Amino acid sequence: MIHPVILCGGSGTRLWPSSRQAFPKQFVDLIGPESLFQATLRRLTGPDFTAPLILTNEEFRFLARDQAEAIGLIDAEIVLEPVARDTAPAILSAALMLEDTPEALMLVSPSDHVIRNPKAFLAAIRAGAEAARGGALVTFGIVPDRPESGYGYLELAGPAKAGQPVPLAGFSEKPDAARAAQMIASGNVLWNAGVFLFRVQDILAAFQAHAPELIAPCRAARAAGQRDLGFFRLDAREYGEARPISIDYAVMEKAAGIVAVPVDAGWSDLGSWESLRAVLPADDHGVVGTGNVTAIGCENTLLRCEDDNIRLVGLGLKNIAAIAMRDAVLVADLSQAQQVKQVVAELKAAGVPQADNYPRFHRPWGWYETLCLGDRFQVKRIMVKPGGVLSLQSHVHRSEHWIVVAGTARVRVGEEVKLLTENQSVYIPLGAIHRMENPGKVPMYLIEVQTGIYLGEDDIQRYEDVYNRG
Repeated sequence: MIHPVILCGGSGTRLWPSSRQAFPKQFVDLIGPESLFQATLRRLTGPDFTAPLILTNEEFRFLARDQAEAIGLIDAEIVLEPVARDTAPAILSAALMLEDTPEALMLVSPSDHVIRNPKAFLAAIRAGAEAARGGALVTFGIVPDRPESGYGYLELAGPAKAGQPVPLAGFSEKPDAARAAQMIASGNVLWNAGVFLFRVQDILAAFQAHAPELIAPCRAARAAGQRDLGFFRLDAREYGEARPISIDYAVMEKAAGIVAVPVDAGWSDLGSWESLRAVLPADDHGVVGTGNVTAIGCENTLLRCEDDNIRLVGLGLKNIAAIAMRDAVLVADLSQAQQVKQVVAELKAAGVPQADNYPRFHRPWGWYETLCLGDRFQVKRIMVKPGGVLSLQSHVHRSEHWIVVAGTARVRVGEEVKLLTENQSVYIPLGAIHRMENPGKVPMYLIEVQTGIYLGEDDIQRYEDVYNRG
């Protein structure tokens, strides 16, 4: 059986504003009712696979677990990287966690790619598994359908045929347009998909040969790591000693005997709004609409609206991406879609909160969003999932009113504890110690009205927290 290792980090800049640092694209429902992360988990679930090992960070730990459990995957191992160190230390740490089963196969996959033909993808995985059982390090490449200067390339020792392993001649970084056209014309190249398959013992031997300096800090980080609320947390000090480097640079470009398996399975890394438009169903004029949108006289255009209270209308647009959210709107020429990350950089430099923050803030107990913010007051909508418990806390600068609009809340204010049902409310005086939880079996929603001289999220004094936050 194959052990899936899912890489679930990322800064989420290329599909802004739908994807942001606080809520990157792997968690967003870009191509259907499920997220890219959930689609990846489904694709790598079944008789060929063990429960996945998911590598993510502190910020996304509960989000990753919630999305996995939402599709019925309750036995995933979630490993937390305390600092970002690129793919080589992450994959090495996963291999070290499987070190007791040296013959086991590891399949390393990003969590934010689209595979429109899972059967073809799994067929390629099975072909790669045969090579990996023989000791090869296997990489998977996408059969290209156009010259593309935005991808790295795998150069093959022979012609590419989907599903059949071919010896790898070398790696090529992102070429210019002319070089990309030459490479495609040769017929002996693939796009580098960042998907790998190997036995645990073989990848560990490759690290020992080509990046031995990474082994000690990653091994120490695993040894000093701790279990925390069902997660495995790598030790921060030890893991921080590993230098940031990709698996390609650290090992794959140096190792001998690598084979590549061509994959023709409707792949996309969704690296731009144009690439998203290309994988979604379009009308006869090349227009893709998602959400509350209306297109009149448009061609080759993507309209996406993520707020039920907004109607996005495109009139006479050509080659445009228009993305509307409650707190941000992007209108871009699709030919410039690769430059969206520069927009995010400019917004960050200007201190614009929408650069990184998402309008809905996800927490281990549920989520909240601001409906209205003014001078000395703020109105929020809050969802607490069944069993969710907010921390026991108090505020120095604000008081709060809570009105339950759906479900049941158990509320503590001072020493008094009571149940609130729909249309009931409670007042939290400034400085009062309080807590809210959902004891029911359905999500609980409430409206919170804050008043005070300071309404920042850092005005929280925590006394107890079931999620071990500071």
